[in-house]
Amino acid sequence: MSESSIKIENVVASTKLAEAFDLILIESEFEGAEYNKQKFPGLVYRVLDPKAAFLVFTSGKVVCTGAKNVKDVHTVIGNMAKKLNGIGIPTIENPQITVQNIVASADLHTILNLNAIAIGLGLENIEYEPEQFPGLVYRIDVPKVVVLIFSSGKLVVTGGKSPEDCERGVEVVRQQLDNMGLL
Repeated sequence: MSESSIKIENVVASTKLAEAFDLILIESEFEGAEYNKQKFPGLVYRVLDPKAAFLVFTSGKVVCTGAKNVKDVHTVIGNMAKKLNGIGIPTIENPQITVQNIVASADLHTILNLNAIAIGLGLENIEYEPEQFPGLVYRIDVPKVVVLIFSSGKLVVTGGKSPEDCERGVEVVRQQLDNMGLL
């Protein structure tokens, strides 16, 4: 089929950068950082190059969201560690970074009959209630992803732990629709 048919929209990853963080100190030193303990237990900090946002917690854990690829996640987390070191906060060297979720989009370039697809895929694997949500929700076991299928032929893949998971999710959908003669 097509090599890279997906576009990564968001990568969410987590890591532990320290044993603990003083979020009030970080907020005072990082321009644009937002910390309001009453509203949310973490500090929110956005960076532009590459674009991403951080949720920083007193536990030393950090969640990075909004990156467009896994390489950028590693880059911005490395930059964040350097910036923390720069204000006198020691960080864990070579932290283990875990990708929690990748959201990707794809386009099958054809109009789809979601009613036929719902019947063809079997009701135990799907959710389709057009009066509540215009897409068909298809849960795949291998790879463990959820694919939202829209009548426009557009797909949204979520739950992948790697870009390959998302690619394979799209391929599973493409293959099954092709097998049913619905592509």
